[in-house]
Amino acid sequence: MRAFVTGSTGLLGSNVVRALVAGGHTVRALARSASKARQVLGGLEGVEVVEGDMLEVKGFAAALDGCDVVIHTAAYFREYYAPGDHWPKLYAINVKATVELAEEAHRRGVKRFVDISSSGTVGTKPDGSPGDEHTPPAPVASANLYFKSKVESERELNEFSARTGLGVVYILPGWMFGPWDAGPTAAGQFVLDFLAGKMPALLDGGSALVDARDVARATVVAAEQGRAGERYVVGGEFVDLATLSQTLEQVSGVKGPRRTLPHGLALALAVVGQTWARLTGSATSLTVEGVQVMHAKLSVDSTKARRELGASFRPLEETLRDTVAWLREHKLQAAPAVGKKPQVATAP
Repeated sequence: MRAFVTGSTGLLGSNVVRALVAGGHTVRALARSASKARQVLGGLEGVEVVEGDMLEVKGFAAALDGCDVVIHTAAYFREYYAPGDHWPKLYAINVKATVELAEEAHRRGVKRFVDISSSGTVGTKPDGSPGDEHTPPAPVASANLYFKSKVESERELNEFSARTGLGVVYILPGWMFGPWDAGPTAAGQFVLDFLAGKMPALLDGGSALVDARDVARATVVAAEQGRAGERYVVGGEFVDLATLSQTLEQVSGVKGPRRTLPHGLALALAVVGQTWARLTGSATSLTVEGVQVMHAKLSVDSTKARRELGASFRPLEETLRDTVAWLREHKLQAAPAVGKKPQVATAP
């Protein structure tokens, strides 16, 4: 199988490329920076780097020729936590460009399109049990424009698939941690700030947490045999932030925060942080919607992915130990002390 992978230098994308290579497949890896791609993916056999930007799909579309599947991991996410109105760019990249990529793939003979959505588009069931592929988003997620962009992207891809017959499969990951987080993602930055002692307190909340390597493995199986038109939640287990902190302390030897902010205080600090970011042009990860989503403590059910894709999830301790080791080895840095709040991320 020859796969075209977008977002190939990201946490999930780079792990998908590695999983494909391990399975004997060849890869065309899209990256905005060829030099960064060579740094992140260097040494992997059977990988061809394609330089391009999702805002200019036609500029790299010819590289789709001869591919059997597109695995679309690229998304506008991390920058969403900077001040300003991000909906135009969220729509342009996560919705419009995604559909344009599917159009080009279909036109060039690609038979399958695996789209990475988000478990944030799934709420809990009315009885409070974990949500599955048929559960609508939680009310608290409606204010999250990133989740909104993923809902809209799925809707438009479904319409395109119905018109053309292109087989589209959706993977809905939880909050991903793991090695090869070169960005880093918000999860990686969370760990870096923890290691640097820049996390004085925790939020009252949690999320479905999953190892990016486990998501990557399920994604490759979905590319090979996932049912067209189906959604697969690959969310792992629910982990509250206190447990996350305690496990990080165990695997890193760094003492974690002992205080948990009351929800009301966390919301107030988020309002102040967002206002300050808007006034100064700086960034903050402590956002009102992030606090609310974490406080909602959304959990998801990955039974379908286990059954149909053979998905399995490694222990939290293993994921965090490997994440810490990789970040330390590559000497990534914690967030600057000035102009940025201690890291608190929403689950993507």
